[in-house]
Amino acid sequence: MADSKVALVVGASGIIGHALVETLVEDGTWKVRAVRRTFVPDVEALNLDLTDAQATREALAGAGDTTHVFYAALKPDANLGREAEVNGAMLRNLLDGLKAAGARLQRVVHYQGAKVYGVHLGPSTAPFYEDETPRHLGPNFYYNQEDLLRERAEQGEFEWSILRPDVVVGDIAGNPMNIALVIGAFAALSRETGVPLRFPGSVKTYRGVLAQLTDARWLARASLWAALHPAARNQAFNLVGEPFRWERIWHKVGEALGLEVAEPLPFSLARQMPEMADVWQRLAERHGLEPVPFDKLVGWPFGDFIFNTEFDMVSDMGKIRRAGFTEAVSTEDCLIGALRRLGEKGYIPRFDDRT
Repeated sequence: MADSKVALVVGASGIIGHALVETLVEDGTWKVRAVRRTFVPDVEALNLDLTDAQATREALAGAGDTTHVFYAALKPDANLGREAEVNGAMLRNLLDGLKAAGARLQRVVHYQGAKVYGVHLGPSTAPFYEDETPRHLGPNFYYNQEDLLRERAEQGEFEWSILRPDVVVGDIAGNPMNIALVIGAFAALSRETGVPLRFPGSVKTYRGVLAQLTDARWLARASLWAALHPAARNQAFNLVGEPFRWERIWHKVGEALGLEVAEPLPFSLARQMPEMADVWQRLAERHGLEPVPFDKLVGWPFGDFIFNTEFDMVSDMGKIRRAGFTEAVSTEDCLIGALRRLGEKGYIPRFDDRT
């Protein structure tokens, strides 16, 4: 059919990709494929290595009907130059593979974090504006990928749209950047050991700076808009919830979990929490949790980074609203909803299970 929509979700097992696959399937108007694997039943998965150009081309040979790409893959590297080179090549290999398969792409939806604004390098001036905040000097893999999309679009291969979330909140386990699971596991261990819920990061971060989150399901709905709406053509958009201070959200989480909240106690989660593995094992057995190894379940270093960011993180939302995506979400509902779903899926104890 001329109007058929065939989505290829790249990075489908991550926080963004998982919500995307679920949302596309629920929408009911898309044929959906996933790279490299998916937790959603009855979705075709393509097992390919994006770092290998030839293998990618061969794996995509049967994907010539693809009309839209949702690209959420990431291969992190501590060396920023190498990270930029590898992730740029991965996207290029995918686009070349689809082109070789005869795919007539309509639009590529790509995802960039606040790293595009240089926040990983040090304090950045907020708010962040898509078309006004300048690039920083030095390697950034988002720049490599965006430049590639712009180049291919200028050659007439497809249109693109970029969404820029920040600290995506989802309900999957084993992802090193799921702050909901960091909070959920930390809270469960606090309850298990009989101590109040104490913010483990900087007091300045807790009380003084503004932070932001992006709900994964909201991002997925925005992605469908970005894939199809004329106003999203060849544009980048921030997509974040309303700014908040951790002190308020921390108290809301404590209230939802039935935990007393005490004063912050700054310490390194990455150093301290691995020592709680035996406690977690007892807790997991008693609550019948999913058998995910404790060292694979939670990304404690990511928690350290988020809870010690001592400057405002605020991305301006005016552009996407003016373009037509006006759905709003509550940060509190987003985070607590993710915690509830993580409990329902058996990754952390359920809220109502106080045993």
